[in-house]
Amino acid sequence: MAAGEGSDEEARVLQTLRLKICEAKNLVPYSGPNKMRDCFCTINLDQEEVFRTQVVEKSLSPFFGEEFYFDVPRTFQFLSFYIYDKSVIQRDLRIGKVAIKKEDLSRYAGKEPWFMLQPVDSNSEVQGKVHLELKLNELITDNGSVCQQLVVHLKECHGLPLINGQNCDPYATVSVVGPSRNDQKKTKVKKKTSNPQFNETFYFEVTRSSSYTKKSQFQVEEEDIEKLEVRVDLWNNGNLVQDLFLGEVKIPVKMLGSDSFQAWYLLQPRDNGNKSSKSEDLGSLRLNICYSEDCVLPSEYYAPLRNLLLKSTEVEPISASAAYILAEVCRDKYDTIIPLVRLLLHHHKLVQFITAVAELELKDTQEANTIFRGNSSVTRCLDEMMKIVGKHYLKVTLKPVLDEICENPKPCEIDRLKLKEAENAESHKENLRNYVDKVFSTIVQSSISCPTLMCDAFCSLRSLAAKRFPNDPHVQYSAVSSFVFLRFFAVAVVSPHTFHLRPHHPDAQTSRTLTLISKAIQTLGSWGSLSKSKLSSFKESFMCEFFKMFQEEEYTEAVKKFLDEVSSTESKEPNIMSEPVHLKEGEMYKRAQGRTRIGKKNFKKRWFCLTSRELTYHKQQDKEPIYSVPVRNILAVEKLDENAFNKKNMFQVIHVEKTLYVQANNCVEASEWIEALCRVSRCNQRRLSVYHPSAFLNGNWLCCKATSENTVGCTPCTAGGPADVQIEIDGDRETERIYSLFATNMPKLLKMQEACGSIAVYQGPRKEPDDYSHFTIEDSVATFQTLQQIISIVEKLSEHHDRYQKKRSSSAKYGSE
Repeated sequence: MAAGEGSDEEARVLQTLRLKICEAKNLVPYSGPNKMRDCFCTINLDQEEVFRTQVVEKSLSPFFGEEFYFDVPRTFQFLSFYIYDKSVIQRDLRIGKVAIKKEDLSRYAGKEPWFMLQPVDSNSEVQGKVHLELKLNELITDNGSVCQQLVVHLKECHGLPLINGQNCDPYATVSVVGPSRNDQKKTKVKKKTSNPQFNETFYFEVTRSSSYTKKSQFQVEEEDIEKLEVRVDLWNNGNLVQDLFLGEVKIPVKMLGSDSFQAWYLLQPRDNGNKSSKSEDLGSLRLNICYSEDCVLPSEYYAPLRNLLLKSTEVEPISASAAYILAEVCRDKYDTIIPLVRLLLHHHKLVQFITAVAELELKDTQEANTIFRGNSSVTRCLDEMMKIVGKHYLKVTLKPVLDEICENPKPCEIDRLKLKEAENAESHKENLRNYVDKVFSTIVQSSISCPTLMCDAFCSLRSLAAKRFPNDPHVQYSAVSSFVFLRFFAVAVVSPHTFHLRPHHPDAQTSRTLTLISKAIQTLGSWGSLSKSKLSSFKESFMCEFFKMFQEEEYTEAVKKFLDEVSSTESKEPNIMSEPVHLKEGEMYKRAQGRTRIGKKNFKKRWFCLTSRELTYHKQQDKEPIYSVPVRNILAVEKLDENAFNKKNMFQVIHVEKTLYVQANNCVEASEWIEALCRVSRCNQRRLSVYHPSAFLNGNWLCCKATSENTVGCTPCTAGGPADVQIEIDGDRETERIYSLFATNMPKLLKMQEACGSIAVYQGPRKEPDDYSHFTIEDSVATFQTLQQIISIVEKLSEHHDRYQKKRSSSAKYGSE
């Protein structure tokens, strides 16, 4: 099907990738005397790099350990990973690659396999698609005989790769190829574009007339049309160097008829492009890949399921609710709780749901010191809620101190077995003590920044714990500390890159330091909740010795004070916008303001920073801003047509002074910046409803040809209504994911329904464990009724999806896509 060209406006197809680049091994040694390499790995959608890891120095088995999660803003054929050898003087050397077809990505979900590196072959490095119209005409010659003529209309291409960071100079060759012929014609070269508009038509005679003689190069009177094919090859014009192959498509002539046939075709590698070299082993790469594609129907289709889920907090008992049943049937998969948490959070129902489920869980908790320690529905829901609403809290609390630790690390190894000669254990211990004190004091003084939602959840858990164990004065603290210290701050300290507190996975020494700090924070956090000393709980004797440096009473009081504050119902946030919320930053290119268009020098590299108050750009990351656009002055943020400046991944920030034109480094980065800028400015009263999708150059708008720069826009703006700055949740998409989970787990739902029926009939005690003993069924009748509703709703949604897929298939014209 033509990718992205015939999509149904009633539905959205949304793609997401969650990746972990784990490690490489057995890379080819460097040819010089030093065999080691300085390696990094890139993530590419086809040929477009979207992310890269940090460089791991002097290793043939580099450990990366970096995770990436992003929405995919365009269609793609291959997800590729390239291993590079970093070079200071020359261009970085590509050692090898792993390329996985989009349709094969689902095979690797939940796995972490090793992939053999393949050689980087220029014939296989393709990207983009071509729009063709083909037709067979019958022609009558001068002598009255009939022959056939093949008409090939090459309309356009889209998404061709950048060459050395710049748009290419593409041209195409169109050939008719058979056993005894190879007729080739060529288009004009299009300058500096990744989306060339060719609109050229070529004619080929494919069936010889009866008057055709055998004296020419063709040895048959009539060619066998079964063996003919149309081949279109795309090339980059190299001028003074060799032309570069960009991809090809092949279409058998036999599939064509007298009716015009047109479609978009994905460019393919050459025939030999997929042949792997067996002459050498380039090494291998371990990856964790999770690709999801959500087909989101119009909102009204999800109303029954959404309403059923949102009523869960009103259902008694809570175990008979749709939300609880979802958590039960998907208990073995941790990530499945995410769409439920996001949906309930979006509709302000999450804290009530957590409270109800926690009350149910506490009924079966017999020991106070095991409260909320397992991987239960409560812990999973609260973990995800803290990740979503606590992002800014972590940034303002931990990022400054973690930056200091990671950028200027001091040795902190206190295990004498791991110390090198001449290293001083006492100085290491003092360094670690200073780091722990800094992190600890930062945390216990941060209660005023704790989000209200987290405070409400902690307050509820504290109250329930005290009610369940009234004779234990410490349980109300352990109920909160088990989350805020153990599952929130300690996890963020040990993996700052996962929470976007650092750009990359820390090196081995820094990672060890963060692990030791995290262990210390966990222990200090538990001192305020339990009276007995925790020194005996350490497995390592060196940690036990280290903690003798701390005065327990002093830290206990600080922890208790902090836990009291974050579990209070009083509002801690005097004004949500009193301090600017840091939203996004990164290096991009901007077009110089107010200059004439003279080549590349119009675009300068700048460091951009977006907060809830303003968008600024700087010459360098740590320099003062050169220019600032207050968020309240932003009128629209939209994509910019490539033909405006012959550059890809551009967008425009339209504000009250002058439009700012920005070029991102790739499609994912451009999409993320547009989304962030739209989100933060959607509440502006003066937002535009129309805009110009191209630029005003040489006295007119390139899009509508209007000659006045003040002419009202010619295209409707794409941004929707107002949205929360910090939490952007697509309720329909989350409901679609929940539908998919229910549909996938339909056998479990039916089994649970059968269990309810059995319990209702047989009211006696269960004699032996059975197939449904792991389900929590308090009220079999109420649970049975909810299950009936879920199954009915899921079946109806499945019918809607089937109709959409049939409509999508019937409206699409078949190509190689």
